[in-house]
Amino acid sequence: MRTILLVTVGRSDWGIYLPLIRELNQTAGIRVCVLAGGMHHVREYGLTISEVRQEFCGPIMELEFLLASDSPESIAKSLGLGIISFSQAYKSCPADILLLLGDRYEMFAAAVAALPYQIPVAHIHGGELTLGAMDDALRHSITKLSHLHFVATQEYGRRVIQLGEEPWRVIVSGAPALDGIAKFQPMPREDFFRVVNLPSSSEFLLVTYHPVTTEYNQTEYHIKELLRALEMVNMPVVFTAPNADTESQVIRRHLLDYCQKHTEARYLAHCGVPLYYNAMHYAAAMVGNSSSGLIEAPSFRLPVINIGTRQAGRVRAANVVDVGYSHQEIVAAIHRVLDPRFRASLRNLTNPYGDGHASQRIASVLSTIPLDGHLLRKGFFDLPISAITSNKELISLLSHAA
Repeated sequence: MRTILLVTVGRSDWGIYLPLIRELNQTAGIRVCVLAGGMHHVREYGLTISEVRQEFCGPIMELEFLLASDSPESIAKSLGLGIISFSQAYKSCPADILLLLGDRYEMFAAAVAALPYQIPVAHIHGGELTLGAMDDALRHSITKLSHLHFVATQEYGRRVIQLGEEPWRVIVSGAPALDGIAKFQPMPREDFFRVVNLPSSSEFLLVTYHPVTTEYNQTEYHIKELLRALEMVNMPVVFTAPNADTESQVIRRHLLDYCQKHTEARYLAHCGVPLYYNAMHYAAAMVGNSSSGLIEAPSFRLPVINIGTRQAGRVRAANVVDVGYSHQEIVAAIHRVLDPRFRASLRNLTNPYGDGHASQRIASVLSTIPLDGHLLRKGFFDLPISAITSNKELISLLSHAA
């Protein structure tokens, strides 16, 4: 029996993990333990530790290390406290494999703390780019601390190899979130609108906006321009809460103020995966800068207005319209995607992030990979000179690894 220690630090990863957790629980020889920390324990982010307790029946170790403030100093201090908390957890809860997802600083703390313990680290969603967020550097750093890489696309796998990772360590699994969407059944329209407290005849915008951490000193301008655009469009709006990033309180304060002044605006501190998927299913369009607009939304054929630089560099499908921060650009883009012809153009859209079977591929590797020195001793894969000017050889290596 091998123990998989799965790290979750908030709603941003927990919903993505769920299909994989179910698959691992059905895989012979696997025991899953959960380390739950970060935003899960903060009321402003929905106190989602209760959701973890409800949806996971195995052992859970809870870690609290986030400071209340969202200043750069507090984020850095929370990172340090996270390293201490995870290091203590590894001592009391030995693991055969540590499973991490994504690019948040709390995940980076978990990866760094595992290094002295020599725990093999498996990382999901490496190789991606988000040039407008400090997460970009954290994601690549986690890659260098990891021993297995489950990437969503071949392009992302190529980038992981470009970072010096040996091709045999890279598995093109697809995005686990799509596994859940493949089995998603929407609730009746009337039930959904009753939950969000809007008329069932409403055409609404789903808005998810997070701080652009490389431009955090412009957060107030960014959110004011977005809200000005929404006011000009004058449609019902369902807001979801921002992540625990630098200046997130600024965004939250403005969203709550907007909802107080507009009778058809709703703020959801946390809505859970089923309600969020229903929101994507019923929304007229999605507005903001969330990765879900690029990864999950194509499966719903949902038009997405992606604002600013936060997701710059990520693979996107034809449902995404990229705009700057000005309210004029946002308004023009909303009108464009609300045109029935735009929605009709997405009828046969294929999601570039996978086929809905990522969890099976990940579980298969985690349950069978030899846990030996070969896995732990990492080499640096130097690119052939020809690969510097051509990607053909690199793609060939990646295809062989997959």
